[in-house]
Amino acid sequence: MTDAPLRQPLAPFRPGFVNTSLAFLLLGVVALRFGDLAVTASHPFAELSRLFRGLLTPDVLAVNGRALADTVAFALLGVGAGGASGLALALAFPRSFAVRVLCALLRSVHELFWALLLMQVLGLGPLTGVLAIALPYAGIFAKVYAEMIDEADLSALRVLPVGTGTASAFLYARLPDLLEQFGHYAMYRLECGLRSTLVLGFIGLPTIGFELDAYFKAGEFSQASALLFCFYALVATRRLWARPRAVPVLVVAAVVVLPAGLPGGHALANLARFLGHDAVPAPLRGADLASAAPWAAFARWLGDILLHQALPGALRTLVLSQMALCATALLSLVLFPLVCRRFAGPWGRPLGRALLVVARSTPDYMLAYVLLQTLGPSMLPAVIALTLHNGAVIGYLMGRQADALAYRPDAPARGSDLYLYETLPRLYGQFLAYALYRWEIILRESAIFGILGVATLGFYVDGAISELRLDAALVLIAATALLSLSVDAVSRWLRRALRVGDLPVRLQQGCRPAADP
Repeated sequence: MTDAPLRQPLAPFRPGFVNTSLAFLLLGVVALRFGDLAVTASHPFAELSRLFRGLLTPDVLAVNGRALADTVAFALLGVGAGGASGLALALAFPRSFAVRVLCALLRSVHELFWALLLMQVLGLGPLTGVLAIALPYAGIFAKVYAEMIDEADLSALRVLPVGTGTASAFLYARLPDLLEQFGHYAMYRLECGLRSTLVLGFIGLPTIGFELDAYFKAGEFSQASALLFCFYALVATRRLWARPRAVPVLVVAAVVVLPAGLPGGHALANLARFLGHDAVPAPLRGADLASAAPWAAFARWLGDILLHQALPGALRTLVLSQMALCATALLSLVLFPLVCRRFAGPWGRPLGRALLVVARSTPDYMLAYVLLQTLGPSMLPAVIALTLHNGAVIGYLMGRQADALAYRPDAPARGSDLYLYETLPRLYGQFLAYALYRWEIILRESAIFGILGVATLGFYVDGAISELRLDAALVLIAATALLSLSVDAVSRWLRRALRVGDLPVRLQQGCRPAADP
């Protein structure tokens, strides 16, 4: 009688490039079944033709210089405050679980949601716009700066005298080596801040977005296109006007310029009312918390919000983000040769880069806003906007990575062979790293499209705030943050499992020459 074969321990499941890609495509197909992609406008092509005619005939005289100045001022102050706070949090980030949780919560709530909440306390004042950018950016800066500090060279620390304090060691031994990296990332975040500031104009802050909202609603596309081109010029010339030596002067100018003409609010009284009344769940306001009845009413109130608003909103947010993620991935695979020297050549490459820079500089919220007016209310405008913006970002980064590849000089491939056999297989791990990183960003953007009428979580948040049910709005925003954190955790797990977790995924990283992945 022979012994039964010994059971081998099960190896941990490790997803591969192929099955991960197929799984996401399958989820995208399933999402198509539940997504609303109908064109509901009566004459969409007529509206689109009017839009394109306006883009070709910009009315430069309609540009409001003050709106441009306020846009830059909000971005400078918001990003500056977020960067300074993020650096302080980054020092404690590796050692404090509470700091890591705080940073995760800050960055998981979109700037628009922060602005809608802050408006209840601060009114439509300058501090609302600055804090709406600074709060999520502080969480982002803290995480990125902590990673930079962790990866930095430690040789300077070894020559410090025994007993040197933590603050002194960082200032004198580590900060000089990190200062250039911090500055590069801060300048990239300033570009992101400009886009965020434009979007905040759609809820009333006097930026370029406020002017664009008025022009789009009035159908004055020539005036809107002039403002858009000015915004593109502002982003494209950021390296010229936002030089390190000029930034302090710009910040002082922003502090002087921004408050003029902006209404303020009774902040302390509003904050006391918000914390003492508005943020308290309705069944618990003024109730005897020692008795069971208020808590039973609270459970029914919370269950109703979760079942009829948070759950359907979260499902629609996931459906929209999954369709947009798959479309983004496919578009980026098509676009990256446009900015690759080997594919586009010396003449086509600058045109391809210009096209992708314009696409990634256009805020997806604004693009969805325009498309909703021309195509009608459905998920289709949001999918198109998310796909164009994020596809251009990933395509641009992949093109830069492709330029850094060392191709075989003895038997150079061309055409489809160059793409399918020489380039794409070597870039595919980097491509998955980019796509998985953008997944959480796409989901955050999908949630805020509810403010435009798409039935995602933002739709219910906007409705609750409009009805002054701020307690319900806080629950829904918390559900949005939890969903974002969950997707981010799955994304990070997949990047580690696919062994692409160490590859660069941010625009600021991907714009530098990289080694062959």
